Amino acid sequence: MIPDKGRLRLSGWSPGLALVAALLAGSARAQAAPPAPDGAALPGPNAELAQPYDPWEGLNRRVFAFSNGLDHHLIGPVVHGYMRATPLPIRNRVTSVVYNLWEPGNALDDLLQAHPRRAAKSTARFAINSTIGLLGLFDVATGMGIEGHDSDFGQTLGRYGAQAGPYLYVPVIGPLDLRDGIGRVVDIVIDPVSLIPGASRTSFKTSRAVLGGLESRVAQDTALRALDDGIDPYATARSAYTQHRVFVVQQATGAVAELPDFEPPSGEPQPSMPPLDKLPPDKP
Repeated sequence: MIPDKGRLRLSGWSPGLALVAALLAGSARAQAAPPAPDGAALPGPNAELAQPYDPWEGLNRRVFAFSNGLDHHLIGPVVHGYMRATPLPIRNRVTSVVYNLWEPGNALDDLLQAHPRRAAKSTARFAINSTIGLLGLFDVATGMGIEGHDSDFGQTLGRYGAQAGPYLYVPVIGPLDLRDGIGRVVDIVIDPVSLIPGASRTSFKTSRAVLGGLESRVAQDTALRALDDGIDPYATARSAYTQHRVFVVQQATGAVAELPDFEPPSGEPQPSMPPLDKLPPDKP
């Protein structure tokens, strides 16, 4: 098994990131949820959901157009060549390895958000997939019932009440707001994997970043084409990114909870307790 490509960190590269984020956010239904035992839920910033704060819209639109053109004429053709030349099973293994290397960072952000059970899941996934899964080539942990998730420092800041701030479209990197831009920098600095002795002095960190960006762009390819068909691609991308990040912060604060995509037929017996091979759900 491999991790869902949609869960790959939104590491930038293209204007399609925002749309993909919205597709992910929209795939889960949400409802009010009580705080988890890990700690009291803190109020999250939701004001930006109604209307994105975009004081530099003129500049952002020009940067968006530039990045979109760059993707069409350079990045997109490179990615399509990679997809044609690399068999899907090999691409899946690359995705699995890249995602596994992000698990320590997920665990650290989970701890900073006061979610020890989520941190334990990420730690267990990294240990299992790095050993039994052959350095992350195979996602053994998911098969054992330990599902993966993403956490980041921008989400951590939002959990403790930091507002999103102005929206900014960064060349090549893609959509950000002030809070998540700061979070992105902090995640890079405190990334546990990059702190391994010698990792920063070799091509390891660069290789991981390139492969992560490549796999993220592959996962976005279909969504990018859909974005191009929109009436106002810039507004669509901005709205999608903003709504997704609000949803991500709400997950950290306990304001929303994901629901299953289906319900058992009426009359079907319901389990009285979760399977023993799965950790209990960790809602903030």
